Amino acid sequence: MVRRVVVALLAPVTWSPPGIDPVDWRTALAEDVVDLLATLNEVETAVAVTPADRWLADAVVWPGTAVHEVARPTPTAVLGLLDGYDQAAVVAADAPDLPGLTLAKLLRPLTSRPVAVAPGVAGADDAGSGTGGPGLLGVAVRLPVPGWLPDLDLDTGRPAALRAAAPQPGQVAVTPAWHRLRGPADLALLDPATPGWDATRALLSDAGRPA
Repeated sequence: MVRRVVVALLAPVTWSPPGIDPVDWRTALAEDVVDLLATLNEVETAVAVTPADRWLADAVVWPGTAVHEVARPTPTAVLGLLDGYDQAAVVAADAPDLPGLTLAKLLRPLTSRPVAVAPGVAGADDAGSGTGGPGLLGVAVRLPVPGWLPDLDLDTGRPAALRAAAPQPGQVAVTPAWHRLRGPADLALLDPATPGWDATRALLSDAGRPA
């Protein structure tokens, strides 16, 4: 039996909608992603935070969920802590309406390739918003971590950089993209028909925004 884990990386959030408290926004995003992970089958789930953000993990995790503390909020730091698993994925915690199927597709290529990456998608007006572009939604690897895997940052990473670092580009599978909420235009990408994301939906509704 292959042992898999999906880790939500509760990294700092640099943007929140006007009129919404940044702490409330970050907490709602994290809560929705953690709740999504709890619905996944045949995987274990965990969260990762820096020591300064342990409060956020304690506020949103389900009983029994593993919490990993990392010095830097990066996938590389998280993956280096995971023992006892055959496969691991690290995903951003600012994608509250992320479908579980998208996560399944991130893990699926690991049967034949050592690394898979899901790109992020930016709203039409976010290219100059200071977010650094769409970045990555998440990355999955077969453990132990391949020695050629570069230091990753979900906010600035690009699939092309991972493929360039691999001994052969085909060793990195690029899976379906999904949006993260990193700027004003990204709100338009939220899918009201997608189940879940109740905390974010409620916060936007309270602020008088469509959700």
